[in-house]
Amino acid sequence: MTVFAVNPVTLKETIAAVLGDKVKHIGVALGEVTVVVAPADYFDVAKTLRDAPGCCFEQMMDLCGVDYSEYKDGLEERARFCVVLHLLSVSLNQRVRLKVFAADDEMPVLASVVEIWNAANWFEREAFDLFGIVFEGHNDLRRILTDYGFIGHPFRKDFPLSGHVEMRYDAESKRVIYQPVTIEPREITPRIIREDNYGGLAS
Repeated sequence: MTVFAVNPVTLKETIAAVLGDKVKHIGVALGEVTVVVAPADYFDVAKTLRDAPGCCFEQMMDLCGVDYSEYKDGLEERARFCVVLHLLSVSLNQRVRLKVFAADDEMPVLASVVEIWNAANWFEREAFDLFGIVFEGHNDLRRILTDYGFIGHPFRKDFPLSGHVEMRYDAESKRVIYQPVTIEPREITPRIIREDNYGGLAS
């Protein structure tokens, strides 16, 4: 039996009814439903979206961090760090995007949803590694992409392009050592040469 995708407006109404006052914002754009919730409600909302009839989001397809510190959209009051989840209901053939902003910009902390979706394990480790978002309840929250001695979180907007330290093999001590970055930052602007008849096409 073929299960047809639910109309996004209908899905929006269903989710709004199920979550009630735990919804801070819900909208439809480009055929996709996005729900924004408060950090205090995040775990309960995630569990409800998985279990509630009409939702049944059995799979978490993606979880990522976002640093909104340099977005120029006029939302000055918005918190800096956000976690975005993309959820899929295989049984009902529908998708939803769940967003939650960490309350503290200096120490962003959110609940872990590994207990709800096992797939969140490595995704939360990645968001911790790259953005410094701490997931309370995660039983193995350590770096996953950068080196164990790495300083900082490289996907934050204020992280320098060249990093803080560099690693090299030292022949004298016969081991890998860390040292301050020696690369001088420079801006490279490509030189563009336009030919009148480039590629055989008349200008």
